[in-house]
Amino acid sequence: MPKPIILAVDDDTSVLEAVVQDLRRHYGQQYRILRAASGKAALDTAEQLKERGEQVALFLSDQRMPGMTGVELLENVIPLYPDAKRALLTAYADTEAAIRAINSAKIHYYLNKPWDPPEEKLYPVLDDLLEAWQQGYKPAFEGLRVIGTRWSPQDHATRDFLGRNHVQYQWLNLEQHPEAAKLLEEHKLDAKNLPVVCFGNGDVLVQPSQLELAQKIGLRTQAEQQFYDLVVIGAGPAGLAAGVYGASEGLRTLIVEPEAPGGQAGSSSRIENYLGFPQGLSGEELAKRATLQANRLGAEFLTQRATCVRSENNYHIITMADGNEVSCHVCLVATGVSYCKLAVPGADRFTGAGVYYGASMSEAISCANEEVYIVGGANSAGQSAMHFSNYAASVRMLVRGGGLEKSMSKYLIDQIASRPNITVETQTEIVGFDGDGHLECITVKTPKGEEKRSTSSVFIFIGAAPKTDWLPSTVLTDARGFILAGPDLPSDLRAKLKIDRDPFLLESSVPGIFVAGDVRHGSVKRCASAVGEGSIAVQFVHQYLANLSR
Repeated sequence: MPKPIILAVDDDTSVLEAVVQDLRRHYGQQYRILRAASGKAALDTAEQLKERGEQVALFLSDQRMPGMTGVELLENVIPLYPDAKRALLTAYADTEAAIRAINSAKIHYYLNKPWDPPEEKLYPVLDDLLEAWQQGYKPAFEGLRVIGTRWSPQDHATRDFLGRNHVQYQWLNLEQHPEAAKLLEEHKLDAKNLPVVCFGNGDVLVQPSQLELAQKIGLRTQAEQQFYDLVVIGAGPAGLAAGVYGASEGLRTLIVEPEAPGGQAGSSSRIENYLGFPQGLSGEELAKRATLQANRLGAEFLTQRATCVRSENNYHIITMADGNEVSCHVCLVATGVSYCKLAVPGADRFTGAGVYYGASMSEAISCANEEVYIVGGANSAGQSAMHFSNYAASVRMLVRGGGLEKSMSKYLIDQIASRPNITVETQTEIVGFDGDGHLECITVKTPKGEEKRSTSSVFIFIGAAPKTDWLPSTVLTDARGFILAGPDLPSDLRAKLKIDRDPFLLESSVPGIFVAGDVRHGSVKRCASAVGEGSIAVQFVHQYLANLSR
């Protein structure tokens, strides 16, 4: 984006050169410094800049100039740039005239020539003026825009993907922003085919797939190599930790993630019990820091979905959704869990159009001044309730049990109790959803009976379903699909596999396929424990590789 402009004006070329040099030395990194040798030339320049849509932050003009004085120039630029700061350069003899001009021409300040040294007599004055201008300056948005409607599941998915990958964008709701219709008309696009993603360079994607978006915003969708020492499937806290430790210890490490780093924890608005962060931090910030750390240490990230893994001669081959394959010595499964679907009439119909699974931070601002419902009583539900209470008029937590104490950390229970716009309803559950095109009301079952309530936003945090349906049957799981590892595996596995050792602590039933984090049977569903498992798993990876080389 073009820098804002400082325009210096003086008919004495030697003085003008000195002014420009002083300005560039102190302000050249933040502002573009332009010059004009007369009031008329400066006014012509200002008009041209206005036509091009460029911003002028400061006019700095000499007073005594033939044809048009500095005061006259500064008066004439007010209609063009009413918010720009205006400063007059005067000789000592012009001081009284300058003071009068402050009132008549709305000049913000005057400076006496010469001003040496500028560090004492020029920069402090201009710093104050420019700081005041910056406070009211709103640069034109030139980045990525998403045109859609609030109740479109695909629009929601697009915005959620961009947000979780830390891509800044402007959302233009077709029903509320006239600019949205104008952009569609400029690109000759049909409003029926939404969402539309407009890029700053003029490119447009219509109803893009997640893979198309990933490629366009610069995420890697093809692996750099065909073989790695360690391939980590999933970039939640466990996967990111494994990536950091694997790469830092010299393993060629690939982290495969179909959506965005952070996993379920990445959508947590505030994690306050994570060691070393007394003020807490968001899941997004934790994921961002871990991703940068893994990248810096040499781990490679791949935006793809793993669809299957097969083992051949002590190697593991992972197939991606696009059909490409990578092979490795060790595969670490850290796919985490997803929230269980609510088996209630209408839930599937309104998913993405008023019914959301997980925090869905992209919807928070849309819920301003509305009543929001949170279903669930664990930490993730509590963190979401706290986050949405900053936007919504009221937040109602629906909990099937008799209270929050069994499933939620005490610090969260205390915070929820302190928020006047959060209400916790126990022994209460949703039994129906209804609406026309999007969610408009829910049927709630309470100890007093059933009742209908109006709402357009319900966020669901119930249960945990492991993401393991893509794994082969040789990777043993429990009845719910969580992966068995180490001591949880059958005692006769060693004999069945005809291997001369017991499985390592986090090793699955297939030698060389490890597991870490929430997807493991018996894991502690906490962010810090997932990070610990991902870190520890790398130590067992080294032991496994050492056994292979014998």
